[in-house]
Amino acid sequence: MENHQAPNLQMVNDLSQEARATFYKKTYAHLAGAVLLFVLIETFFFQIDAIVNLAISLTGGISWLLLLGGFMLVTNYAEKMALKSDNVNMHYAGLILYVIAEAFIFIPLIFMAIMISGEGAFNILNQAAVLTLSLFTGLSAVVFLTKKDFSFLKSILSIGFAIALGLIIAGTLFGFNLGLWFSAGMVVLASGSILYQTSNMIHKYQSHQHVAASLGLFASLMLLFWYILSILSND
Repeated sequence: MENHQAPNLQMVNDLSQEARATFYKKTYAHLAGAVLLFVLIETFFFQIDAIVNLAISLTGGISWLLLLGGFMLVTNYAEKMALKSDNVNMHYAGLILYVIAEAFIFIPLIFMAIMISGEGAFNILNQAAVLTLSLFTGLSAVVFLTKKDFSFLKSILSIGFAIALGLIIAGTLFGFNLGLWFSAGMVVLASGSILYQTSNMIHKYQSHQHVAASLGLFASLMLLFWYILSILSND
Protein backbone atom coordinates (compact mmCIF):
# COMPACT_ATOMS: atom_id res chain seq x y z
CA MET A 1 0.00 0.00 0.00
CA GLU A 2 2.80 2.41 0.92
CA ASN A 3 4.66 1.64 -2.30
CA HIS A 4 1.49 2.37 -4.26
CA GLN A 5 0.96 5.75 -2.55
CA ALA A 6 4.55 6.97 -2.44
CA PRO A 7 4.70 8.34 -6.02
CA ASN A 8 1.58 10.39 -5.32
CA LEU A 9 3.48 12.37 -2.67
CA GLN A 10 5.85 13.84 -5.24
CA MET A 11 5.54 17.49 -6.11
CA VAL A 12 4.62 18.09 -9.74
CA ASN A 13 7.71 20.20 -10.18
CA ASP A 14 9.88 17.19 -9.23
CA LEU A 15 8.33 14.83 -11.77
CA SER A 16 9.82 13.90 -15.10
CA GLN A 17 8.82 16.03 -18.07
CA GLU A 18 6.49 13.30 -19.33
CA ALA A 19 4.83 12.88 -15.94
CA ARG A 20 4.38 16.65 -15.60
CA ALA A 21 2.76 16.78 -19.04
CA THR A 22 0.38 13.99 -17.97
CA PHE A 23 -0.55 15.94 -14.83
CA TYR A 24 -1.24 19.09 -16.84
CA LYS A 25 -3.38 17.16 -19.33
CA LYS A 26 -5.42 15.64 -16.49
CA THR A 27 -5.85 19.04 -14.85
CA TYR A 28 -7.07 20.80 -17.98
CA ALA A 29 -9.26 17.84 -18.94
CA HIS A 30 -10.97 18.11 -15.55
CA LEU A 31 -11.23 21.88 -15.98
CA ALA A 32 -12.96 21.37 -19.33
CA GLY A 33 -15.22 18.79 -17.70
CA ALA A 34 -16.10 21.24 -14.91
CA VAL A 35 -16.98 23.94 -17.47
CA LEU A 36 -19.17 21.50 -19.40
CA LEU A 37 -20.86 20.39 -16.17
CA PHE A 38 -21.47 24.04 -15.28
CA VAL A 39 -23.21 24.61 -18.64
CA LEU A 40 -25.35 21.50 -18.20
CA ILE A 41 -26.35 22.36 -14.62
CA GLU A 42 -27.05 26.00 -15.54
CA THR A 43 -29.26 24.86 -18.41
CA PHE A 44 -31.05 22.46 -16.06
CA PHE A 45 -31.59 25.21 -13.47
CA PHE A 46 -33.16 27.49 -16.07
CA GLN A 47 -35.70 24.77 -16.87
CA ILE A 48 -37.05 24.96 -13.30
CA ASP A 49 -38.89 28.20 -12.54
CA ALA A 50 -38.78 27.62 -8.78
CA ILE A 51 -34.97 27.55 -8.77
CA VAL A 52 -34.69 30.63 -11.00
CA ASN A 53 -37.23 32.55 -8.90
CA LEU A 54 -35.44 31.56 -5.69
CA ALA A 55 -32.06 32.74 -6.99
CA ILE A 56 -33.50 36.03 -8.25
CA SER A 57 -35.37 36.63 -4.97
CA LEU A 58 -32.02 36.54 -3.14
CA THR A 59 -30.41 39.34 -5.13
CA GLY A 60 -31.69 42.29 -3.10
CA GLY A 61 -30.17 43.84 0.03
CA ILE A 62 -29.33 41.57 2.95
CA SER A 63 -30.52 38.51 1.03
CA TRP A 64 -27.75 39.03 -1.53
CA LEU A 65 -25.14 39.29 1.23
CA LEU A 66 -26.49 36.09 2.79
CA LEU A 67 -26.32 34.38 -0.59
CA LEU A 68 -22.72 35.53 -1.08
CA GLY A 69 -21.87 34.39 2.44
CA GLY A 70 -23.43 30.99 1.78
CA PHE A 71 -21.62 30.74 -1.53
CA MET A 72 -18.29 31.49 0.15
CA LEU A 73 -18.91 28.89 2.88
CA VAL A 74 -19.88 26.20 0.36
CA THR A 75 -17.00 26.91 -1.99
CA ASN A 76 -14.46 27.04 0.86
CA TYR A 77 -15.74 23.67 2.06
CA ALA A 78 -15.52 22.30 -1.49
CA GLU A 79 -11.92 23.52 -1.79
CA LYS A 80 -11.01 21.80 1.48
CA MET A 81 -12.59 18.58 0.24
CA ALA A 82 -10.45 18.74 -2.88
CA LEU A 83 -7.23 19.81 -1.18
CA LYS A 84 -7.12 18.27 2.27
CA SER A 85 -8.60 14.80 1.72
CA ASP A 86 -6.52 11.81 0.61
CA ASN A 87 -9.64 10.24 -0.88
CA VAL A 88 -9.89 10.86 -4.62
CA ASN A 89 -13.67 10.52 -4.46
CA MET A 90 -13.72 13.47 -2.05
CA HIS A 91 -11.69 15.48 -4.56
CA TYR A 92 -14.37 14.89 -7.20
CA ALA A 93 -17.17 15.59 -4.71
CA GLY A 94 -15.53 18.94 -3.88
CA LEU A 95 -15.23 19.88 -7.55
CA ILE A 96 -18.85 18.93 -8.30
CA LEU A 97 -20.11 20.84 -5.24
CA TYR A 98 -18.16 23.90 -6.37
CA VAL A 99 -19.60 23.70 -9.88
CA ILE A 100 -23.16 23.44 -8.53
CA ALA A 101 -22.61 26.48 -6.28
CA GLU A 102 -21.23 28.48 -9.21
CA ALA A 103 -24.17 27.50 -11.42
CA PHE A 104 -26.68 28.66 -8.80
CA ILE A 105 -25.06 32.02 -8.10
CA PHE A 106 -24.76 32.71 -11.85
CA ILE A 107 -28.54 32.45 -12.34
CA PRO A 108 -29.33 36.14 -11.56
CA LEU A 109 -26.51 37.45 -13.78
CA ILE A 110 -27.48 35.30 -16.75
CA PHE A 111 -31.16 36.13 -16.20
CA MET A 112 -30.27 39.84 -16.24
CA ALA A 113 -28.31 39.40 -19.48
CA ILE A 114 -31.35 37.68 -21.02
CA MET A 115 -33.73 40.41 -19.86
CA ILE A 116 -31.51 43.26 -21.08
CA SER A 117 -30.48 41.74 -24.39
CA GLY A 118 -33.53 39.65 -25.28
CA GLU A 119 -32.74 37.63 -28.38
CA GLY A 120 -29.17 38.94 -28.30
CA ALA A 121 -28.49 37.29 -24.92
CA PHE A 122 -26.90 34.26 -26.58
CA ASN A 123 -24.49 36.55 -28.45
CA ILE A 124 -23.48 38.29 -25.22
CA LEU A 125 -22.93 34.98 -23.45
CA ASN A 126 -20.92 33.78 -26.44
CA GLN A 127 -18.80 36.94 -26.51
CA ALA A 128 -18.17 36.74 -22.77
CA ALA A 129 -17.15 33.08 -23.09
CA VAL A 130 -14.78 33.77 -25.99
CA LEU A 131 -13.17 36.76 -24.24
CA THR A 132 -12.82 34.81 -21.02
CA LEU A 133 -11.24 31.78 -22.67
CA SER A 134 -8.92 33.97 -24.77
CA LEU A 135 -7.68 35.89 -21.74
CA PHE A 136 -7.39 32.69 -19.70
CA THR A 137 -5.34 31.03 -22.46
CA GLY A 138 -3.06 34.05 -22.80
CA LEU A 139 -2.42 34.31 -19.06
CA SER A 140 -1.79 30.56 -18.79
CA ALA A 141 0.70 30.80 -21.65
CA VAL A 142 2.58 33.55 -19.79
CA VAL A 143 3.09 31.22 -16.82
CA PHE A 144 4.16 28.24 -18.91
CA LEU A 145 6.50 30.25 -21.15
CA THR A 146 8.17 32.26 -18.39
CA LYS A 147 8.12 29.38 -15.85
CA LYS A 148 7.85 32.12 -13.22
CA ASP A 149 6.49 31.38 -9.75
CA PHE A 150 3.62 33.81 -9.19
CA SER A 151 3.06 32.84 -5.56
CA PHE A 152 4.04 36.41 -4.58
CA LEU A 153 0.60 37.44 -5.86
CA LYS A 154 -1.12 35.71 -2.93
CA SER A 155 -0.89 38.68 -0.54
CA ILE A 156 -1.82 41.17 -3.28
CA LEU A 157 -4.86 39.11 -4.27
CA SER A 158 -5.91 38.65 -0.64
CA ILE A 159 -5.87 42.41 -0.07
CA GLY A 160 -7.61 43.08 -3.38
CA PHE A 161 -10.40 40.59 -2.72
CA ALA A 162 -10.85 41.88 0.84
CA ILE A 163 -11.28 45.43 -0.49
CA ALA A 164 -13.65 44.18 -3.21
CA LEU A 165 -15.75 42.30 -0.64
CA GLY A 166 -15.91 45.42 1.52
CA LEU A 167 -17.10 47.48 -1.45
CA ILE A 168 -19.72 44.86 -2.34
CA ILE A 169 -21.05 44.86 1.23
CA ALA A 170 -21.06 48.67 1.36
CA GLY A 171 -22.76 48.93 -2.02
CA THR A 172 -25.44 46.47 -0.96
CA LEU A 173 -26.10 48.09 2.42
CA PHE A 174 -26.08 51.70 1.22
CA GLY A 175 -27.64 51.10 -2.19
CA PHE A 176 -24.99 52.47 -4.56
CA ASN A 177 -23.91 50.91 -7.84
CA LEU A 178 -20.27 49.87 -7.96
CA GLY A 179 -20.22 50.56 -11.70
CA LEU A 180 -18.05 49.67 -14.64
CA TRP A 181 -14.73 50.55 -13.02
CA PHE A 182 -15.33 48.05 -10.23
CA SER A 183 -16.02 45.29 -12.77
CA ALA A 184 -12.88 46.28 -14.69
CA GLY A 185 -10.87 46.11 -11.46
CA MET A 186 -12.30 42.67 -10.73
CA VAL A 187 -11.25 41.51 -14.22
CA VAL A 188 -7.70 42.54 -13.28
CA LEU A 189 -7.97 40.67 -9.96
CA ALA A 190 -9.38 37.58 -11.68
CA SER A 191 -6.51 37.73 -14.19
CA GLY A 192 -4.04 37.84 -11.32
CA SER A 193 -5.81 34.87 -9.77
CA ILE A 194 -5.41 32.89 -13.01
CA LEU A 195 -1.67 33.62 -13.01
CA TYR A 196 -1.50 32.56 -9.36
CA GLN A 197 -3.52 29.36 -9.77
CA THR A 198 -1.67 28.31 -12.93
CA SER A 199 1.63 28.90 -11.16
CA ASN A 200 0.40 26.82 -8.22
CA MET A 201 -0.48 23.99 -10.60
CA ILE A 202 3.15 23.93 -11.73
CA HIS A 203 4.94 24.58 -8.45
CA LYS A 204 2.70 23.77 -5.46
CA TYR A 205 0.60 20.68 -6.11
CA GLN A 206 1.40 17.02 -5.60
CA SER A 207 1.13 14.58 -8.47
CA HIS A 208 -2.25 13.17 -7.34
CA GLN A 209 -3.93 16.59 -6.92
CA HIS A 210 -5.00 17.26 -10.50
CA VAL A 211 -8.66 17.56 -9.45
CA ALA A 212 -7.79 20.15 -6.80
CA ALA A 213 -5.65 22.03 -9.34
CA SER A 214 -8.54 22.07 -11.80
CA LEU A 215 -10.87 23.42 -9.09
CA GLY A 216 -8.52 26.35 -8.44
CA LEU A 217 -8.36 27.16 -12.15
CA PHE A 218 -12.13 26.78 -12.50
CA ALA A 219 -12.76 29.23 -9.65
CA SER A 220 -10.55 31.88 -11.28
CA LEU A 221 -12.00 31.24 -14.73
CA MET A 222 -15.57 31.67 -13.50
CA LEU A 223 -14.70 34.84 -11.60
CA LEU A 224 -13.27 36.28 -14.81
CA PHE A 225 -16.34 35.16 -16.77
CA TRP A 226 -18.67 36.77 -14.20
CA TYR A 227 -17.16 40.23 -14.52
CA ILE A 228 -16.64 40.13 -18.28
CA LEU A 229 -20.30 39.13 -18.62
CA SER A 230 -21.25 41.94 -16.21
CA ILE A 231 -19.40 44.49 -18.33
CA LEU A 232 -20.97 43.27 -21.58
CA SER A 233 -24.45 43.14 -20.04
CA ASN A 234 -24.18 46.76 -18.93
CA ASP A 235 -22.56 48.05 -22.10
